[in-house]
Amino acid sequence: MPVKKQLPNVLISTTPFIEGHPVREYKGAIYTTSIMGANVVMDLLAAIRDFIGGKSKSYERILDHARQDALGDLMIQADKLGANAIIAVDLDYNTVGPDGSMLMVSVSGTAVVI
Repeated sequence: MPVKKQLPNVLISTTPFIEGHPVREYKGAIYTTSIMGANVVMDLLAAIRDFIGGKSKSYERILDHARQDALGDLMIQADKLGANAIIAVDLDYNTVGPDGSMLMVSVSGTAVVI
């Protein structure tokens, strides 16, 4: 089981501002990615799901883990810059590797002090 990181207390928002909290200082743009590999069994189960219909819980779990990992890394970067919030956060999902066998979550935002 993966070890959970102790994450700093950094507010995250997809909006360019946080209502009632004016930006006092911009620390800069920050970026991170998280790449998770899928496996043959997962691909086979997903193919069956595609054929019969329904959700692929295994892929959802991998994407959720990759998203949480990337957002956690973004919070750590912001904290190192002295920021207490990240605004304008954007998440992108892609496949990479041979035959798109790996799932990638890219996250960017602006580290700020509110």
